[in-house]
Amino acid sequence: MSEPLKIAGFEIFKGCLDSSEQAALVSDLRAVARAAPMRHPVTRRGKQMTVKMTSAGRVGWISDQDGYRYEQRHPDGMGWPPIPKRILELWQNITNFERQPDCCLINFYGEGARMGLHQDNDEGDFSYPVLSVSLGDDGLFRMGGPERGDKTRSIWLSSGDVTVMGGSARLAYHGVDRIRFGSSSLLPDGGRINITLRVVQD
Repeated sequence: MSEPLKIAGFEIFKGCLDSSEQAALVSDLRAVARAAPMRHPVTRRGKQMTVKMTSAGRVGWISDQDGYRYEQRHPDGMGWPPIPKRILELWQNITNFERQPDCCLINFYGEGARMGLHQDNDEGDFSYPVLSVSLGDDGLFRMGGPERGDKTRSIWLSSGDVTVMGGSARLAYHGVDRIRFGSSSLLPDGGRINITLRVVQD
């Protein structure tokens, strides 16, 4: 594995996954979505997000008018499916932590979808990093600091790139400003999948 590109505490492994590894992960994620269907969550203010989400693992991340939180069940009532083995192996290979993540949050960005600047701060234990995997169309990833008004930098993430947010970047604001719809052939109908692995509590 090549050395990561380091930007503002973020570690970005460009081209970490080859095309066959990417396709295998997409197959795993489609199985997760069949067991726990993707939904457009809403914010605390009732605004529908442009991304669709689902989760795998012990808990899944939920956003609705009651707030942002982790829950043990999908909004439709079923339990979350287990995190696929390939994804757990990727976590261990890159982070070197034996402690497995509790949640694999799966976001799908269709044409025009974006994710505003935010912190991943619902986990309770910030000593573990968040590991993020990009699949499909390119996404313009924006990275800031621990305060919303901090200076930001941006980089295009491509299919197969892996980002680690730990240390000084663990509580940094970040988001996806836009995607280059149709820039990848991984997903037949276009779009971008982003998965993030989180340790929720130790």
